[in-house]
Amino acid sequence: MWTVSKVPETPVPTRSTLNPSSRAPSRVSSRLFSRASGDTKTRLLDAAEALFIDAGYEAMSMRLITARADANLAAVNYHFGGKDALIHAMLTRRLDGLNQNRLALLERFQSSLGSQLTCEHILGAMFIPALQQSRCIDKSGPALLRLLGRAYTDPSPFIRHFLRGIYADVAERFFCAFQTVLPHLPREELGWRLHFCIGSLSGILAGADTSSLIADFAQGQRLEDSQLIGRLALVMVAALKAPLSPPSGACPFAAMFAEREPVSHSATALTSAPLSASPFMHDTASQHATA
Repeated sequence: MWTVSKVPETPVPTRSTLNPSSRAPSRVSSRLFSRASGDTKTRLLDAAEALFIDAGYEAMSMRLITARADANLAAVNYHFGGKDALIHAMLTRRLDGLNQNRLALLERFQSSLGSQLTCEHILGAMFIPALQQSRCIDKSGPALLRLLGRAYTDPSPFIRHFLRGIYADVAERFFCAFQTVLPHLPREELGWRLHFCIGSLSGILAGADTSSLIADFAQGQRLEDSQLIGRLALVMVAALKAPLSPPSGACPFAAMFAEREPVSHSATALTSAPLSASPFMHDTASQHATA
């Protein structure tokens, strides 16, 4: 029986063996490079988030973002492809998980309560995950509430279009839930009331002194998250459940305006325009779930 003995192969000289300085990076150096690259990406996201919270989208610039992140313009283009993509990534890293948790809690309430679902449950599904996430120090949680407030109140068309496009399905789910528990409210009226409630709250959250205000209101006593949501819900539910004005009833403010100087033609045209013409109506249903 024939056996074949394998002859060891002679290594073929390569550029790396001839010139050690030209060798490919080792696994250790590759990991260090990846870690540094990841740190740069995180710094850019953190810098964009901080600037957005403090000043809003229109006041942000690539120069300010890169300076705060200790990075250069090439790093933004490498990791994100530009400013708009960076802002997208900055918002979605906070809002994607938050809205998934909101929908999960809303579905749990809907499936377990059925017809017993209330406005309080829907508001709880909106606010409880946000408050819980805001307590995560290691994930920059304390800045989350201000980020939500800024995202809702920022007037930039870019931010408004982003929220409408990315989270329209989430917003519609919550809007439909409110319609279920408030069936007597026309969609337009419900939109106005939600816009007022969520917009007012978002304006407060966007302020830098929110935490100190809450501490002042608590007067030195510990305020649990459940108590905070309960107090907010009292005001918001009262606004959502306010009675509709009679269709044929006179508006009490009409007489007050009549006591002033005669209304100009431009003002008359403005007050006679239908409520549905307001641009806010088109934004309410698509943004209230992110505030």
